[in-house]
Parts: sequence; structure tokens; C-alpha cells
Amino acid sequence: MTPSKNDGREARERLRRYTARQKVHQHQVKRRFRDNLSAIIAVVVIGALGTGTQIVYANGGFDPKPSATASASATPTASSTAAAGANTGEVPSKLVAKSRTWTGSMTLNGDVELGIELDGTKAPQAASVLITLIEKDFYEGTHCWRMSNAATAKFLQCGASKADGSGDAGFAFGPLENVPADNTYDTGVIAMARSTDPYSQATQFFIVYGSTVLDGSTGGYTVVGKVTSGLSSMEKDITDKGLTAVNSETDGSPKVATTITAATIK
Repeated sequence: MTPSKNDGREARERLRRYTARQKVHQHQVKRRFRDNLSAIIAVVVIGALGTGTQIVYANGGFDPKPSATASASATPTASSTAAAGANTGEVPSKLVAKSRTWTGSMTLNGDVELGIELDGTKAPQAASVLITLIEKDFYEGTHCWRMSNAATAKFLQCGASKADGSGDAGFAFGPLENVPADNTYDTGVIAMARSTDPYSQATQFFIVYGSTVLDGSTGGYTVVGKVTSGLSSMEKDITDKGLTAVNSETDGSPKVATTITAATIK
């Protein structure tokens, strides 16, 4: 039977509707693909930024670096500020230290008591910060989270609010003060930890328990004071127990989890 004209029009109309639906469907598929791709890219970018921040903070922030040469004859560096910068946050006035020597104590894990001395003459800004933080009981409960036991880099890094090395008092300061000219930090030294920026000093510091040579290429580290007693107890009960490797076989976290349980200054 010969198809009617109506049948032909209906067939063409069905074809037109089908073609239109296909175009809409294809457009929707392409749009969903673009949307999904954009979402994936956003997640990757955000994840990368987050990871980068964690790496920079954990491995670079407040981070004394052993000298590349690890030698007592390292090239001398400037003994004060390496570069101009600016404080951030509410940094205690350097006048707090009153250009005098301050004495006190710091207890680790409840039974390792260290006698300490802060030099308000050679390091007035750093000493003022530590004095203020001790008087406000900031350090009680903070962590000694990093340790190095390399032959020429022996230190215990303390003063982080969290066990992963993060957390501070909300400020950062400079300048660098009382930096050893030969990059050598003697046994018993207390020095301020920082990143590569001289104005990134904050709450963290490190205690040297064996002659240590550190990289001075970015200006070195402020020597704020020294341990006057109890260092042998710290070694016996904490550093001699070894470390869990993180950055290298000789640089990681102390196997004996260590916190500051008390601190005084006067």
C-alpha cells in the first residue's frame, strides 16, 4: 500500500523530534563532562595547595637545618640580622628583657628539670618573647617534637602547640640576634627555630645537646640563652633513647614523646 502524505509528515516530524532530543542529550553529556572535569581540577588544585602548605610548615617552618658541610670550619656569617623584614601579629616588646640576664627552669615530661638562662642583653627581642610566653604559661603542654642526632647536629626542638610541630602564639618576629659567626652552636645553647625568613621566629626553639653546625646561608639562628643544668638528664631520659626517622636517619621525632610540663623565669 502506498504511504499517505500524512504518514510522511508524521515520519518527518518524528525524525525532527528525535534529532532534537539527540542534540539536547549530546549537549547535556558534554556539559556534564565539562562540569565533572572542572570539579576534578578544582579538587586536585585544592589538594595540592593543602599538601604544599603542610610540607612547607612541617618541613620548612621553624626548622633548623644542619649545615651542608657539617663542619666546624664553615664559612662565617653575619652575627645579626641577615635581611630586612617586618614582625607580624602582636610581638612582645623587646624592652621586656630589660637588658639583663634572666634565670629559671624548664621541666620536660614531669621529671627532667633543666636550669635555663636567657640573655636579655645580646638577644633582647627573642629573650623578651620567651620571657613573656613563660610568664603566660604558654609553654606548659607544648611539644618537643623534633630531634637530630647526627654527628655534627644534635638538638631537640620544642615549643610547638601540637605534636606534629604546628601551632604557635599567632605572631612571628625578627631580627636575628646573637648569631654565631662560624655557624657553630655549642652544647647547652638555646636558639630560636625558624624557616628561611629571618622574621619567622615565633615560639619554637631548640636545645643543643652536642656541638652543632647549622646552615648559615639565610642568616643563622638567634642564640637566646643556654641550659645551665640538667642537660645530662635530658640526654639520659630522652635523646639517648633515639629517634623515629622522618627527614633522614638522623632527623625525626624523639622516640620518647616529650612535652614541656613546667617553666619558670625571673
